[in-house]
Amino acid sequence: MPALCRDCLTTFDTAPARCPRCGKARVISHPELFDLGIAHIDCDSFYASVEKRDDPSLSSRPVIVGGGTRGVVTTCCYIARISGVRSAMPMFQARKLCPEAVIIAPRLEHYAAVSREIRAKMAALSPLVEPLSLDEAFLDLTGTARLHHAPPAVLMARLAREIETEIGVTASVGLSHNKFLAKIASDLDKPRGFSVIGKADTESFLAEKPVSILWGVGAATRSALGRAGIRTLADIRRAGLVRMEDRFGATGRRLHELANGLDARRVSPDSPIKSVSNETTFDRDIADRDTLLAQLWRMAEKVSARMKARELAGRGVTLKLKRADFSTVTRQRRLDEPSQLADTLYRAGEALFDKLPAGVAYRLIGIGFSDLSPADGRDPAGDLLDPQAGRRAGAERAADAIRAKFGPEAIRHGRGWSGSDGEDKKRS
Repeated sequence: MPALCRDCLTTFDTAPARCPRCGKARVISHPELFDLGIAHIDCDSFYASVEKRDDPSLSSRPVIVGGGTRGVVTTCCYIARISGVRSAMPMFQARKLCPEAVIIAPRLEHYAAVSREIRAKMAALSPLVEPLSLDEAFLDLTGTARLHHAPPAVLMARLAREIETEIGVTASVGLSHNKFLAKIASDLDKPRGFSVIGKADTESFLAEKPVSILWGVGAATRSALGRAGIRTLADIRRAGLVRMEDRFGATGRRLHELANGLDARRVSPDSPIKSVSNETTFDRDIADRDTLLAQLWRMAEKVSARMKARELAGRGVTLKLKRADFSTVTRQRRLDEPSQLADTLYRAGEALFDKLPAGVAYRLIGIGFSDLSPADGRDPAGDLLDPQAGRRAGAERAADAIRAKFGPEAIRHGRGWSGSDGEDKKRS
């Protein structure tokens, strides 16, 4: 059976218990190991891994990236997961489960910079790279063996090793014959995993998996399927395509295809990002305008940093607020020309906010760009209505240059100082 040592990249026709070349036991084998070309790579607890890389004193400590008491866990390291902490868990619950955890506020601009290093390594292997987020992507390596003189399995093992040794974070790889199965495979053996689902073992692998393993099956869909007596993928296959379509329409057809391991979607490097946004939940409800706008500025800076990192500009602006009773307010505005500047985003958000009733208490605020396009490098020059726009744009670019050289906290705008009631806190 074909085999590969993930440490020294030696290949074998018959799998040894340990690699005879390097002595390591991380040997993976599969009948189709060197025939499959669709891969999914997912960095392990990416944000937390970057924080541990940057501060080695955290290496053996539980780390949670998130903040506040009413916010949620963005991600956490595997040590924190032992205590039951999970992504999207309310922070107050995470603190109870793991009171010794080090809490770190997200540094999205920094994570984006690390992500670009990883993305460059992916692009060197294939032009068909489809990012899903900062820390995961699909790669289509079909037909690349002649170019790189190695099968896709070896290329992905080498990529994971380079990400770990050169960038300092670990990653897990899934290899299969389509995107759906490759993504499932990458989650089977975390962290530092490498799993394979071949064509021949697709049916047996999926046989009794729960419907929740399928993309797009959340609580509502799972409940609807349960009422129809469908709880596993085997149930979907037994129901058949006609029954699934009759009861669930186009969704039923898609679920039937996935339950049979069928996924015709191509790895597409051109999948557009529809919007970039950021929001924060407060420790307590806030009605004070100045405090809310200070938080809005900090959100605008984070969104702008991500837009600049991706070289995007947006023409649409969306303001989101959640009242104390959990009802949500959204307001939108279209800009005269696309922008990626925090100043532009903030001013548009401020104008939308000031049209809302005064004195209302909110528990969440967020803002984002939409209607995205590649940035053309042009900033507003100023006009009769806003003659200082060009100067503010220049000042923002200068501040970006200072942060790039001396770190994200090297310079802060005065607008953000009064927003101390939100969840965005530094390490505690």
